[in-house]
Amino acid sequence: MKHETIETNAGWLIALTLVVISIGGLVEIVPLYFIDSTVETVKVAGKDVVRPYTPLELRGRDIYQREGCYVCHSQMIRPFRDEALRYGHYSLAAESQFDHPFQWGSKRTGPDLARVGKKYSNQWHTQHLIAPRSVVPESIMPNYPWLMNKSLSYKDIGNRMRALKMVGVPYAETQAEYDANVKRYGKEVADQLDINKAEENLLAQAKNGNYDGDISSISEMDALVAYLQVLGTMVDFKQFEDGHFAEFR
Repeated sequence: MKHETIETNAGWLIALTLVVISIGGLVEIVPLYFIDSTVETVKVAGKDVVRPYTPLELRGRDIYQREGCYVCHSQMIRPFRDEALRYGHYSLAAESQFDHPFQWGSKRTGPDLARVGKKYSNQWHTQHLIAPRSVVPESIMPNYPWLMNKSLSYKDIGNRMRALKMVGVPYAETQAEYDANVKRYGKEVADQLDINKAEENLLAQAKNGNYDGDISSISEMDALVAYLQVLGTMVDFKQFEDGHFAEFR
């Protein structure tokens, strides 16, 4: 059959288009019935290393969304050589399993932030948010000076964690849930995920981290920088052999 025949015959074009779409759909769908999960298993010494956000990090993520940071910054490194050279290992589904909503995408007015954690100091992030061009002259990012001056609202942090718990994030409120987190993550992490100690944990992390450089108060800057500093830091890819995560793709 000549290509011209297909292009000039609506019936043939529709039928063959449906065949191609069906084949493509089956290739995507059928494998899902033969794998246990589309989320990678990431364990070190028998413990999960990808955990939910701490109360302070969670409030930082809320501020990140409120200020529209996701409009210009993706959090998804695609499995291409150029992306790996610039940003690091491609993003794992496991790294976003507790994100509601997730921050994946390919629209980048600014650089991808999937692995920005610990790349710069707290001081750098604070200055960058207050006046971006003072550290990156070519930046077109808006200034966010009010984050430094606005006190962080955290009295409802327990309710925020409970809401996420309803959609599957393993924050703990009962002893059984806490014990399950100890087994899954270890005691140190489980303590951070305890809803009953949410405010206490938030205050302690903000004080110890002193993310905005002003220990006299807890600002929205503290929370946002805490969130930025954890991005991409949970999985230490040096502990896994090259190609380890390819089996999940």
